[in-house]
Amino acid sequence: MKGVRGARSLFIFGCGDCATLCRTGGEAEVAAMTEKLAAEGVAVIGGTVPHTTCHELDVQRIGRQFKEEIGKSDAILVLACGAGVQAVGDSLDKPVISGCDSLFIGNSKRQMNFYEKCSACGECVLNDTAGLCPETRCAKGLLNGPCGGAVRGMCEVDQTNKCVWIEIYERLKSQGRLDDLLEITPPKGRRKANMPHKIEQPVRRGK
Repeated sequence: MKGVRGARSLFIFGCGDCATLCRTGGEAEVAAMTEKLAAEGVAVIGGTVPHTTCHELDVQRIGRQFKEEIGKSDAILVLACGAGVQAVGDSLDKPVISGCDSLFIGNSKRQMNFYEKCSACGECVLNDTAGLCPETRCAKGLLNGPCGGAVRGMCEVDQTNKCVWIEIYERLKSQGRLDDLLEITPPKGRRKANMPHKIEQPVRRGK
């Protein structure tokens, strides 16, 4: 397997949160990957499915718990999103291998249904667009729409998606807020979207 990068023994990290829901890194997927690797001549020394693999302190704790098994492995295969892969790589002194490709941060309507609705841009316009994000849900990212190309209410770029600007219009109309569309939204500065982001809250200690 090309992605294993020549490792002959691996320890596997899954994820009990998003990857389990997506069926890409839960208990069943870790077991299936173990069998597949064995068939390719790669030994799996051990595996675990943390509650959330992006929680670095928990990954460090699990690393201590499985110190012997991880020590015997050439690398760690992570069946989780990119945040999980980096949490393992930053927390444990072993090469890490990503077993999944992360597409987006999704809203979940029901199990196994995920929808991209927010780009985490840092300059939210939801107050002006009836709670519907045009930057994310418009294929063209239009902040002032619609583009005029919608066909029977569906996006001209992807006709399986509704035109979000028509949805915004209809929702504002139902709320008696159509005058909100008269205001032109200026281009975003994008300064808040500079990466990487971080939020560091001070720890409050009891007296």
